[in-house]
Amino acid sequence: MGRTSDARGKIISAAQSLIELRGYSALGVAEICKTAGVPKGSFYYFFESKEALALAVLDEHWAGQQRDWTRVLRSDAEQPLQRLRQLFEETEAAQRAGQKSCGTVSGCLFGNLTLELSNQTEAIRLRLQEIFEAQVDMVESVITEALQRGDVSVTDTREAARSVVAQLEGQVLFAKLYNNMSPLSALWVNCLALLGARAPQEAAAGQ
Repeated sequence: MGRTSDARGKIISAAQSLIELRGYSALGVAEICKTAGVPKGSFYYFFESKEALALAVLDEHWAGQQRDWTRVLRSDAEQPLQRLRQLFEETEAAQRAGQKSCGTVSGCLFGNLTLELSNQTEAIRLRLQEIFEAQVDMVESVITEALQRGDVSVTDTREAARSVVAQLEGQVLFAKLYNNMSPLSALWVNCLALLGARAPQEAAAGQ
């Protein structure tokens, strides 16, 4: 049991690495299995198709990211806006680490696959929609808390959360396009502007 479970994990890990480097469409099952170090038969034991593997990659990646976002955004240690800032900082740090490791900014797996596959496969499009809606849910809860504190002036917290997630996704996309991390440095200032917010220390001083 441990061996088969290990093979499945190796296939998912290899597929994610290859997708981040070159995208999904150019990959073949044989290459994925070779990179994973497993026989080709193992692929079809666990996955009925490449699409099924892509869905598993999305689920695996989101499980890890969701844990990270939950740790940051639901922490009681910081003010709500400061939690958003920490999310941006950790996102930037992860992209910098990826750039240092492979020489290029890998971008967001979800954003990359949205651009590549959302018009090709309905199952992947719907799964990506669910993931982005879950991200918006998490950000909205933080904005709602900030609104209750008087730290922001938005009236539609749902649309504000969408704007924050879209900005995060868009700046990561620009960083990938230019292979330059500088677009991510604008996330915090832009977020404050989107929310009609004061920086946390200013908000605290005004209370």
